[in-house]
Amino acid sequence: MAVCMGLVTRLPLCVQGRGRFFDSFHRHLSSPGTAILKREEPPTGSEEPGLPGNRKTFSEVQKERHEQAQRSILISCPKKVPEKRLLKHLCQHGEITNHFFFESFGIHAVIEYSKKESIASLQDSTFIPHGETEFPIPFKSRFFNINLKNPSNQISDGTLVQCSDQSSPSNVDLVEMLCNAESVEGQIITLMRILQVTEENIRLRYLTCSLIEDIAAAYFPACTVKPFGSSVNSFGKLGCDLDMFLDLDDIGKNSAAKTAGSFSMEYQVKNVSSERWATQKILSVIGECLDNFGPGCVSVQKILHARCPLVRFSHQASGFQCDLTANNRIALKSSELLYIYGTLDSRVRALAFSVRYWARQQALTSSIPGAWLTNFSLTIMVIFFLQKRSPPIIPSLDYLKNLAGAEDKCIIEGNDCTLVSNLDRIKPSLNTETLDILLCQFFEYFGNFAFNKNSINIRKGKEQNKPDSSPIYIQNPFEPTLNVSRNVNENQLERFVHLARESAWILQQEDKSQLSKSSSHPWGLAALLLPSGLNKSKAKKPGKGPTNERIRKLLESIKADSAKRSTATREKRTTQS
Repeated sequence: MAVCMGLVTRLPLCVQGRGRFFDSFHRHLSSPGTAILKREEPPTGSEEPGLPGNRKTFSEVQKERHEQAQRSILISCPKKVPEKRLLKHLCQHGEITNHFFFESFGIHAVIEYSKKESIASLQDSTFIPHGETEFPIPFKSRFFNINLKNPSNQISDGTLVQCSDQSSPSNVDLVEMLCNAESVEGQIITLMRILQVTEENIRLRYLTCSLIEDIAAAYFPACTVKPFGSSVNSFGKLGCDLDMFLDLDDIGKNSAAKTAGSFSMEYQVKNVSSERWATQKILSVIGECLDNFGPGCVSVQKILHARCPLVRFSHQASGFQCDLTANNRIALKSSELLYIYGTLDSRVRALAFSVRYWARQQALTSSIPGAWLTNFSLTIMVIFFLQKRSPPIIPSLDYLKNLAGAEDKCIIEGNDCTLVSNLDRIKPSLNTETLDILLCQFFEYFGNFAFNKNSINIRKGKEQNKPDSSPIYIQNPFEPTLNVSRNVNENQLERFVHLARESAWILQQEDKSQLSKSSSHPWGLAALLLPSGLNKSKAKKPGKGPTNERIRKLLESIKADSAKRSTATREKRTTQS
């Protein structure tokens, strides 16, 4: 048993930050009701959460994460449980390689075993509870409850569990943290490190998909449930929804293999009139299973007549809002594309995090469907802007396609989704621009972009004539006939342009004034996160001057700070003379 316990490790909450970042970050974690995990140095060769450090391919990362999830279990624990005794108990079934605790409708633990057989051993020793007034659905999943037999005798025996924080700080706290940075570039990096999904959160997302896969596998034994979108594309923010899709393509792959003899065998199946109808029927059944048999799955909605049919539900134990689709392979390919861009140059993710968070604070994006820009659209705009730099920071999609090998060939629903998977074939950029310059230039570029006649196309890496009269046209990378921003109306576009110009102006004025970073006034990126005075329901015409109260106050603070420095300089000269 001692050998087993010696190998148990706790995942670090956030291994990527050091120095000044941890000073401010731990002030956030030290707030009432938040437990702080012990900081540990990452093992040699480990990677920053959400950002691959060893340039693995997207499929390699997906495979590793999926295997980790299949060796993992989720446990609902008592409020006060001694950590070492719990782990010692679970080690009876096999070696534990990783574990962590978190809070979501109670305390939960994620336990990763070194072998899948350990989970089967644990399941064999677990019973299904029977209540006096309720009858349980006898579904044996990898989501368990654990209870102390004699709580009063065991609570004081050992250190209680410490829970990792799975939420982002408030905007007020975040602005305060950013003001402690030494430069705008430092602010941009700090914001990304605070907001990005942690290693623990990534593991929890894959485990949640794996638990849903167990339910779907009752009908489709060879299926997989894969996360896509922000959970896997390296741009995920703590608290973002969990998008997943039921992949049934692997089920029929072995049927094409030739067999010896004079006969061929095939399965008896039911046929329907279209693939869409098949998708709707499959999701309808899976939705019923989640609603009736899925532990922790609540508020299940079957939205089957949408353009992309889906099942929406809340997974209480993990705290995730989930959307399940079927055979949505283009969405996964888009996730791979963003993963590649985010891995090629660290400035891509850092800039995207700042732009997206800025947009949310200015009510340019929303979690409610409507006429707003989406995070995906903003990320495409960041990528396009970085493609337009001289020299380019990241290449066009066509360039990635031309580098692809035969093994990368990919056609989905008639769309050519081919792109290189081996990142070592892509030459690094010679561009050395810093993040503070890029952020200001991003706002200036799109504050003066000809949206009325040009479209945004990252496949070519250059503007093209708009094919229709939409206020803003952002071409879908893999479905070129689709505009990913077709929902955005003229008012929302005008608001974006106005706020982009305003933000560029603020950054330029602060750069000219050399405002003291010890000032109590928000500066740099922090200043951009303050609410704008622009009416959010009715946009004003874009302008280039200081048009609202926020800018006037900032300008006054800049002038006041400059006046103080000038007075101090004169007094110093008088004293010296």
